[in-house]
Amino acid sequence: MSEQTPTPAAREPRTTAARLTVRDVLGLDLVTTWGPEVVAGAAHLDRPVRWLHVAEATDVAVMLAGGEMVLTTGLLLAGNDQAQADYIESMRRVDVAAVVLGLGRAFRTTPEPMRRAAERCGVPLIVLHRPAPFVRMTEEVHSRLLYGRFAALNLSDNIRSSLTALNLSGATLQQLLDEIACYSGCPVVLVNLAQRVLASAGDRASLSELLRDWDRVSRQVAELAGSGPVTVEPDGWIVVDLEARGRRWGRLVFFGYAGSEESGLLLGARAAEALAMHRLLGDRDHGWEEQAAEALLLDLASGAARPEQLFTRVRAAGLPVNRRTFVPVVVRVLDDGRTDGERDDTPELVDRAVAETPEAAGLVARIDPEGTAALLSIPYGEDSDAVVCRVAVRVRDALALRGRRAVLGAGFACSVLDEVRRSFVEAVHVADAAVAAPPDGPVARLGDVRLRGLVRLLRDDPELQAFIERELGPLLENPSLLGVLRTYMETGRNKSLAAQALHVSRPTLYRRLQRIEALLGIDLEDWERLTSLYVALLAHEGQTGPRPVPPRSAPGRA
Repeated sequence: MSEQTPTPAAREPRTTAARLTVRDVLGLDLVTTWGPEVVAGAAHLDRPVRWLHVAEATDVAVMLAGGEMVLTTGLLLAGNDQAQADYIESMRRVDVAAVVLGLGRAFRTTPEPMRRAAERCGVPLIVLHRPAPFVRMTEEVHSRLLYGRFAALNLSDNIRSSLTALNLSGATLQQLLDEIACYSGCPVVLVNLAQRVLASAGDRASLSELLRDWDRVSRQVAELAGSGPVTVEPDGWIVVDLEARGRRWGRLVFFGYAGSEESGLLLGARAAEALAMHRLLGDRDHGWEEQAAEALLLDLASGAARPEQLFTRVRAAGLPVNRRTFVPVVVRVLDDGRTDGERDDTPELVDRAVAETPEAAGLVARIDPEGTAALLSIPYGEDSDAVVCRVAVRVRDALALRGRRAVLGAGFACSVLDEVRRSFVEAVHVADAAVAAPPDGPVARLGDVRLRGLVRLLRDDPELQAFIERELGPLLENPSLLGVLRTYMETGRNKSLAAQALHVSRPTLYRRLQRIEALLGIDLEDWERLTSLYVALLAHEGQTGPRPVPPRSAPGRA
């Protein structure tokens, strides 16, 4: 994923509503033409309407399940005050959404016993002052309810398909959470049971504000949780309990979701399913805390980390961020020393070395088969170079005890997180360059690798590749002569030392050098041409040495 990759826009289905309230029904253009008037229970107009039911029977309550808006003319209630009150009382017991009374046939004005009973019972009572064909009203409302439910099912299918595809393609936790945030259109935060943030996605400014005051926000989240698998609050907060294999392990929290309660419940349920699948499909030897740290370091090492998410992701991974200096370090093992089948425990050794250095905190993870990275967080006032050296010495000593050698490359010290990505890429290149020429000290910096480091930094540049072809051309097809030239250069053009290193006689070396001159059409005594050849050799070594971590992209995106 390149730096310019845009954040996907929020998915359109976010605004789909799968319900109507009493207030919504009264606001329909069709209904307003019939002169509706709320004569009782005005405080309860936000009740959801599950269905409309037209009935004249006085005992209709026995046929209801709750949530209905009952339409009647009251024909069988006229002239009986007690029956009118009992009718409303029966509506309360079955929890109807509202009672709509069409005036004209049985009542010319609002019947007072029904009004008083409705007010007492908290049942919205609406009278229609103009003749209303109830069938048209039921058609209108039912079509909207059915459309909303169909749209909700469609939204559910879209979310499930999208998140399942990401899981099956091996997407990272961050990519999965980014997709969930796109569907919700609001910030989302994933926490463990201790309320520690594992990952987050969404608007940078909103997330920064939330995480800056996370202690208070997390207490509110804990208070909201527990009313069910998905809790939707009126202000748009959604708290989702996350489970896998029957055990609860965390929560997903949406902040400021603008859709309906039903779509919020649906979104939360689909997100929980996807995160449970991701956890089950993931590395069982590592918890999500370790996976979150690994995803962050992989993105930093490849240059794919989004600058606007660094603060939230670094803090989410548990690294101290206030008044700290950040230094990335990359470890490349030279001599493995492991037997076949023996597990590479380099990340564990680096993590232990960081833990044994009290002046530093750090995140450690493998970034490729031969590389392990650490992001060190060092308090202001500490000598960051000295701290990095102490960590490097402990790493090299721990590896030496296992018969392994390694080089460590460090980036520049960063006083702000915005610089970390550039420093991390530098650390990767420095470590790669140091593989060919290990430094004398415990850790290599950009200044230590000099020209070799420069050509490593530029090794993927097309112009440099063309330069290698021009300078070394015919020798690239003859590895033996290319090795002779390299040895000749590395021994300072000392023919005796070069012959010894190549295990050939001096006359044989002379003949091979003459052949190189003939193939390249140059004089090896020409210092300028010789310098160009040396740079081309370094660049060619950079092409064949350890490769940088490839940028990671979300599945299905450029």
